[in-house]
Amino acid sequence: MSSLVKTSYSHNVASTAMAMCSSFCPQIPNQFRGRPISSFPSRQPFSVPFKAFTSQANIKEDQLPARIGFLGIGIMGSPMAQNLIKAGCDVTVWNRTKSKCEPLISLGAKYKSFPEEVAASCDVTFSMLADPESAVDVACGKHGAANGMSPGKGYVDVSTVDGETSKLIYGRIKATGALSLEAPVSGSKKPAEDGQLIFLTAGDKSLYDTVAPLLDIMGKSRFYLGDIGNGAAMKLVVNMIMGSMMASFSEGLLLSEKVGLDPSVLVEVVSQGAISAPMYSMKGPSMIQSLYPTAFPLKHQQKDLRLALGLAESVSQPTPIAAAANELYKVAKSHGLSDQDFSAVIESLKGKLQQ
Repeated sequence: MSSLVKTSYSHNVASTAMAMCSSFCPQIPNQFRGRPISSFPSRQPFSVPFKAFTSQANIKEDQLPARIGFLGIGIMGSPMAQNLIKAGCDVTVWNRTKSKCEPLISLGAKYKSFPEEVAASCDVTFSMLADPESAVDVACGKHGAANGMSPGKGYVDVSTVDGETSKLIYGRIKATGALSLEAPVSGSKKPAEDGQLIFLTAGDKSLYDTVAPLLDIMGKSRFYLGDIGNGAAMKLVVNMIMGSMMASFSEGLLLSEKVGLDPSVLVEVVSQGAISAPMYSMKGPSMIQSLYPTAFPLKHQQKDLRLALGLAESVSQPTPIAAAANELYKVAKSHGLSDQDFSAVIESLKGKLQQ
């Protein structure tokens, strides 16, 4: 395998990770040391009603909002909007690059030139943007969706953002008299295409109830998590775990090859054991060939790790493993792998292991 990362970079990453672990762990307050998890103070658990559906669930037309908007037609937004169109929904779309909307227009979608025009013409508007800055701009900017919102309408942000961003958007939409819901998704390109996403929602419960049939078209399950910000927090925790898992899996693949084992056999062994995860069997074979077809861009995984680390810092929760993984994704980004699949993080480890 060819190395994309110089040895010095990998050495620095390893040193940084060790420094992080040594600096994080001693900072755990003494009163929390040596105590079982059950002894920690906990919040009153909130209600988490949810229901699982297949993407083939039969949805009656009178259960659906009449006009649906979709802002952000990218890797995730395009298949999500397409599933709504195929289910018979009246969908209006917008994207900064109009050409990305053309396949949906050919399927029957309408097009508007600005987010505010989409929101003004629709009962419920979904948005799927790449990062917090884009999510705020599309919702609250000069021609943002909020300018087209009014009482009786709803705004559902399915982007992955931090809690503060989600609350900012929620407040701006609520100021118009409309309802607002955050609903980030767990799942990448293929689950989006197959209508197998998992929605992590929070905010206005009445809007959640209204859009539930639409979520069931695009996903296999949905969770209502209560107050705004809880959906964002849950998504960041999930993606923090996923990013750390991929970094560790990358180490295992390279180590197995380095000691003379067949990494393909490692993938099979892992897939049959207690640590089996679909991600390993789906990504492993292409990673072994140094191929990273994009389902979830590496730059988005690193963004989510960054936001998760910020969330952890805000509540004084040490996360040294995620912090070390984040450094690997940053190295991969610095070597031009931002738009590759997040499994390309393995390249940030090859320099050291191939000495």
